[in-house]
Amino acid sequence: MHHLLRRDGIMGRDQIRSALIKIFREKFQIVEPGVDENLRDAYEFDSIDAVELLHEIEIILGTKLTQAEKKSAMDIRTINQIIDYIEALSSARRLAKPSDFEENLSTVEQ
Repeated sequence: MHHLLRRDGIMGRDQIRSALIKIFREKFQIVEPGVDENLRDAYEFDSIDAVELLHEIEIILGTKLTQAEKKSAMDIRTINQIIDYIEALSSARRLAKPSDFEENLSTVEQ
């Protein structure tokens, strides 16, 4: 995966899902989580894990999340909801440079 942006400056859903699956495997030892499984129920994903995931999302986006954005993530339970959340954030920001994403994603992939 080279970057998370399409030509229109928005991250692709498949690329976001791939990055998240890798994060869950490497950071949380959750292998191949179902995209619609409740992470809390199926994997005991707790608030400490959620804070770490928000940090990983900041790395993917290349920007800090606001308190309001973090608060809006508190009801997220599934991988698909996380993907929707990242898509909404990237659309709102219209992240400017794909090269920044390549660097940020390579950090996540290492």
